[in-house]
Amino acid sequence: MENMRYIEKTDFKNKNFILKILMLLLCLGALIFASFLIGRYQFTLRTLLDIFASRFTEVERYWEKTLEVVILQVRFPRIILAVLVGGALSISGASYQTLFKNPMVSPDILGVSAGAGFGAALAMINDANWIEIQLCAFVFGLLAVSIAYIISHVFGGQSITILVLAGVVTSSFFQALLSIVKTLADTDNELPSITFWLMGSLSRATNRDVLIMLPALCISLFLLYFFRHQINALSAGEDVVQTMGVNVPLVKLVIVISSTLMTVVSVGICGIIGWIGMVIPHLARMITGADYNKMASVSFLVGGFFLLLVDNVIRGVENVELPLGVLTALIGTPVFVILLGKTRKGWN
Repeated sequence: MENMRYIEKTDFKNKNFILKILMLLLCLGALIFASFLIGRYQFTLRTLLDIFASRFTEVERYWEKTLEVVILQVRFPRIILAVLVGGALSISGASYQTLFKNPMVSPDILGVSAGAGFGAALAMINDANWIEIQLCAFVFGLLAVSIAYIISHVFGGQSITILVLAGVVTSSFFQALLSIVKTLADTDNELPSITFWLMGSLSRATNRDVLIMLPALCISLFLLYFFRHQINALSAGEDVVQTMGVNVPLVKLVIVISSTLMTVVSVGICGIIGWIGMVIPHLARMITGADYNKMASVSFLVGGFFLLLVDNVIRGVENVELPLGVLTALIGTPVFVILLGKTRKGWN
């Protein structure tokens, strides 16, 4: 009898979770379609659908070539990247919070953003093109996390506390290097470019960026999905998990590699965007509970929805391109305070 009740309760929870996922997908899909209609160029939904259909079938072209370029080469990559980057940062934050058992952890805890920022700034003062700037941000972001992990491994073994401290030290080091680069930068051109990049923006998004983001995201999500049960078990404590036969060092490494890969590619493409990786996992946890298997999926969808919504607000403002990271912070801060008020009993 008890077994039947347990099975019925589990089935109800699973059906409830699937319903929530479908609702989130529906909301995200509606927002994506609405996002194409936001901007200086105005057109109908039918025109939008016909332009996409023309890529696959023969459709009478009654629109201007400029409009097609705007939709397919400007708005499409920006919208898709907003969803992918928002989802990547959110699931990275959820993974790190599960690993460190700390609700204040964000994806840049190991210094990836500071390293990427220094790499991008260094490229800018050397007159690098946009691709070289992204490459430098990617390389130095990975270097920063590698240094933090090596320091942790040498001095702390598998200690989570030492890993966090190593990330803080590494982040401070690269922030100091970034300050030096900003001091040396030309105040007329280079310094404003560095400052704007550090505040985050999707204004330069291209289809090439989407093709760069997708493989990194797919690889990371596959690794996290494959180890999802082991990651979920970490919430019970390392000693308990080890008695269950889980390879804790391997699981830690998978989380660090996957989260770092998603974060460093995101930062390399659109600069530093804060708060999403910290706030969205809290919101997802309120929807699904502390189960990582469910929370990760919801974090990705809610994160993509949130960043796309914020970017739509930016695109809707006339004659000015607000920094994306600034607006996410302005919105994320009060939302985070509200979430803290509703979860005073603890983040688990």
